[in-house]
Amino acid sequence: MERNWNCDDPERRQEWAASTTEALRVIEGKWKIIIITQLFAAKTPLRFSELERLVDGVNQKMLIQQLKQLEHDDIVVRTIYAQVPPKVEYSLSDLGLALGPSLEALINWAELRRKTRSTLQS
Repeated sequence: MERNWNCDDPERRQEWAASTTEALRVIEGKWKIIIITQLFAAKTPLRFSELERLVDGVNQKMLIQQLKQLEHDDIVVRTIYAQVPPKVEYSLSDLGLALGPSLEALINWAELRRKTRSTLQS
């Protein structure tokens, strides 16, 4: 969506700031972005053990907590299969998939920032 940043309405700018703060709250934390990125890269649902291997350094308790928060915020879908042993898979919801362009923009910005900083330090 294109945004007209040339806005003279201070209330509208406050709404933008509040929306941005809310969005960042949903994805903040050491592990959430990594989890989301791994789910994007996988392109197929991942089992808990697969996510645990892919998210280097996370412990089970923290991974469970972060997945529950992402599920609560409708970013991740948890699918339970009725079988023995139980099978649980995690995937991005439609809302989670909608984060793709924003995450891509953040990655591009981070790479530009890194490149700019290294050029200035040279």
